[in-house]
Amino acid sequence: MSAPDPSRILEVGMAFWPSKTLLSAVELGLFTELAAGGPLTADELSRRLGLHPRAVPDFPDTLVALGFLEREGDGPGARYANTPETAFFLNRDAPTYIGGILEMANARLYPFWGDLTEALRSGMPQNERKHTGRPFFEALYADQARLRQFLAGMSAVQRSNFAALLEKVDLSGAGTLVDVGGADGTLAVMAAARHPHLTCTTADLPPVRPIARDHIEAAGLSDRVSAVDLDFFEDPLPRGDVITMGNILHDWNEEKKRHLIAAAYEALPSGGRFITIENVIDDARRENAFGLMMSLNMLIE
Repeated sequence: MSAPDPSRILEVGMAFWPSKTLLSAVELGLFTELAAGGPLTADELSRRLGLHPRAVPDFPDTLVALGFLEREGDGPGARYANTPETAFFLNRDAPTYIGGILEMANARLYPFWGDLTEALRSGMPQNERKHTGRPFFEALYADQARLRQFLAGMSAVQRSNFAALLEKVDLSGAGTLVDVGGADGTLAVMAAARHPHLTCTTADLPPVRPIARDHIEAAGLSDRVSAVDLDFFEDPLPRGDVITMGNILHDWNEEKKRHLIAAAYEALPSGGRFITIENVIDDARRENAFGLMMSLNMLIE
């Protein structure tokens, strides 16, 4: 019998190396720089991004080896360019940019996950609450720049699920849609754009409303999408034919989940629909590693 293979153990155990390489590239705006002025040599990249000479060519060559950059030629004259995927998804100037979630992961989750062992032993949050004594959302919502980064990240990671929802669910019979905890209004904007007959509302805490309003205005949908203030544990939910919650329920314990579901029921008319978008763990708890890690993330958060 052959000896066991340790490669999977080592791959996962050292996965923070490629992860942080990609996250730092996004933070530095490397892919955006290449989209605007590439292909570039390593020295040109170094000057534009403000990198130390020791960082090149190792840094861009690592991204080549990981499949996130293309390189034409070898040596000092080699020129680096985006792959089709990084050009499409990681250029901040493109409407298809999904790097917001990676920026948030780099700024917040990466350092917090370094304290996972402490979280497993203590059961206590390892986020802003640990470092400032303030609850996560209170600390987050007090800093507009950090809040915008967080909401951009949430929108990026949810956009494909929202698109799938709007593709699969028939909303032709609904006149109004309310997205509870709607953040920057991404789902409401997408729903209104796809269904011209819909009037949509995105509802969240007061500091979020200006961000959602900017997003709605940029989409040219202010006539059919509105942003309103809502504390969903204190206020009744706005009424609508369809009520959605995208990645809201997983933040709370069962008692609060039940409260939100009951509040949605009270706000719906007869025949109305309540739709949740979540990362659901498989019943056997063996396959959906992402859903399980999301639960660990909630422990940290």
